[in-house]
Amino acid sequence: MEKMFEKSDVLNSPIEAMVFDSSAETFPIRRHWHYFMEIIYMTKGSISFLCGENSARLSEGELAIFHPKAIHSIESADGSTPVYALLKFDINRLRLSSDYSPRLGEVFRRAEGNAKAPTILTQKQCESIGAKDIIFQCIEEIKSSEYGYGSVLDANVYILLTRIVRLWMELGYCVEHSDKHAASDSIYTITQYIDAHSGENINVCDLARQCGMSYSHFARSFKAIYRQSCKQFINYLRVNKACEYLMFTDHGLNYISQETGFSDCSHFIRVFKEIKGTTPKKYRDAHRK
Repeated sequence: MEKMFEKSDVLNSPIEAMVFDSSAETFPIRRHWHYFMEIIYMTKGSISFLCGENSARLSEGELAIFHPKAIHSIESADGSTPVYALLKFDINRLRLSSDYSPRLGEVFRRAEGNAKAPTILTQKQCESIGAKDIIFQCIEEIKSSEYGYGSVLDANVYILLTRIVRLWMELGYCVEHSDKHAASDSIYTITQYIDAHSGENINVCDLARQCGMSYSHFARSFKAIYRQSCKQFINYLRVNKACEYLMFTDHGLNYISQETGFSDCSHFIRVFKEIKGTTPKKYRDAHRK
């Protein structure tokens, strides 16, 4: 079973911008996650996507934001071949110009799950912040790769994100100062390790040591960053990988529970039902075509 983590060469390509034509690429997009931010702007057709446990539809002229670490999948909403502009970047490497302002990564992390910071922007909202022009300028800069294109890319992403935050602020979102005692950078990439080893016996104390933290500091920092405990995150990854087995293989529950890191089949069924609200068998029956 392929891992859901999607790698990105942020050292050589800190910002990626392209047009995704579903008729020429692998589509639909199966469940995956990554530690970079992803922004989609629809140019043709419509898509439906699942992000975490929430589903939504995106139509021409609208924009969707996928926060880092969010498990998501994308498919056509009406059977057509959608086309969208795609922007990917590591938000943790971006900073606002003023020292007193919180990092953009912190601003967007605080926005996750906040109703006043919507991850879907309407056509009117996109027009008000010039989203289409900015994203396509990024695409053209990468295509041409002329002198200073990296600086232009950085500037365009800064502008787009700043305008999104300002739009959120108009809706009532409050930009707070970031925590002066933020967790070390390693905690922002530990989820990549968890994904790669989710089928094994993962000890949270060992993860804390990898990040150079005490157990209590790691647990507190992890929950502040990812909005769930480390144990909950591990179970969430395991259950989502189990969903792939249930939908695309004929393996039994004992095999799936072992491959996805659960202690036994009964534990797997219990956790699966807690997260998905149904049993693995019922989930398989409902999602088999």
